Amino acid sequence: MVAVPAAVTQAVDRLSAEFDKLNTTQKYAVGVAGGVTALFMASKLLFKATEKSKPSTFELTGGSIDSSKVKEEFDAYADSYGKNAGEGIVDRSKTVHLVDIFYSLVTDIYEWGWGQSFHFSPKLPNKDLRASEAAHEARIAALLRLKPGMKALDCGCGVGGPMRTVASVSGAHVSGITINQYQVDRATAHNLKQGVAPLTDVVRGDFLNMPFKDATFDGAYAIEATCHAPKLELVYGEIFRVLKAGSYFVSYEWVSTHKYDSQNPEHVKVIDEINFGNGLPEMRTWKQAEDAGKNVGFELVMSLDLATASVVAGPWQNGSSGGAQPSTAWYERLRMGKFTHAINHGMVTAVDAIGLAPKGLKEVHHMLVEVAKSLIKGGETGIFTPMHLLLFRKPE
Repeated sequence: MVAVPAAVTQAVDRLSAEFDKLNTTQKYAVGVAGGVTALFMASKLLFKATEKSKPSTFELTGGSIDSSKVKEEFDAYADSYGKNAGEGIVDRSKTVHLVDIFYSLVTDIYEWGWGQSFHFSPKLPNKDLRASEAAHEARIAALLRLKPGMKALDCGCGVGGPMRTVASVSGAHVSGITINQYQVDRATAHNLKQGVAPLTDVVRGDFLNMPFKDATFDGAYAIEATCHAPKLELVYGEIFRVLKAGSYFVSYEWVSTHKYDSQNPEHVKVIDEINFGNGLPEMRTWKQAEDAGKNVGFELVMSLDLATASVVAGPWQNGSSGGAQPSTAWYERLRMGKFTHAINHGMVTAVDAIGLAPKGLKEVHHMLVEVAKSLIKGGETGIFTPMHLLLFRKPE
């Protein structure tokens, strides 16, 4: 690792902080004058040299995708979705590839504004979003009965935020799998930097065909990840295979609820937008998810929508503790709320205009801004939940 003087790091951080305070016009002017270019180059060097916890505004990339091909890959991703209502990804055989492309396109933006745990959680009373998120992750360790010496699987681990919580609170070893190499690299770097490497490892692989032997793990979980599978039985069947008999599998599933009406055009539109903006081939119902687990041999132990389970916890899409005002939490966590139409969206546009971001990144950012609105509609109408808890057990 390259050693970077503390003074340089501090100077770049101060410059970056000051730049973030500017309005859109000022940022653009600074960019044209050349100041942004210098800061961009310096922060790029720092990002690689110090394994920073997240990319800065000037370090957003297309992940594993070459910068010259970001726009091309985004257009191909967009074209993969059918034009008819409720159609989803037209060619399901391409789902794995498309999910890989999706996460290359969005991982930097997710980390930049959302953090290292790419999931929602109920807002606990008197707890901030980070504490609520950690509790949501720690619940998994308890449900799986994990303890030191055990081995658990994180199926679709992203950059590893949840695995670090689960491993730390349980003392069990957690292996993560993700289809995206960029996420493998980021998760591995985070694990090392945060001191969790002894209890974690991350591999690149398709969770429909995992590189693990039968009966390897004492427990498995998936947090808002198996929704990317072209068919739930395919991924649930693989998890069943790699689990030891008597072990548990927990999934937080993205599903439509009993309030969803497939004959309601507005409901269908919201779900279509969620699918497109999040790399889902289609949206399953909670009942379909239950049945998928049972179809591959699991016993269903618990099925519970955590979005509505607690009368004191605030809605997952709401930034306040149980408040009735329209929610902004998802916007704010992706730095798209109060900053969307002023600073942040303007910054992405400006950086794109002066060539400091890969062509196509602006379109990716816009997609995430728009899907935030659809997710909020899904939560407020109650037709969608990103956290339907399914607890399965592999029979003895």
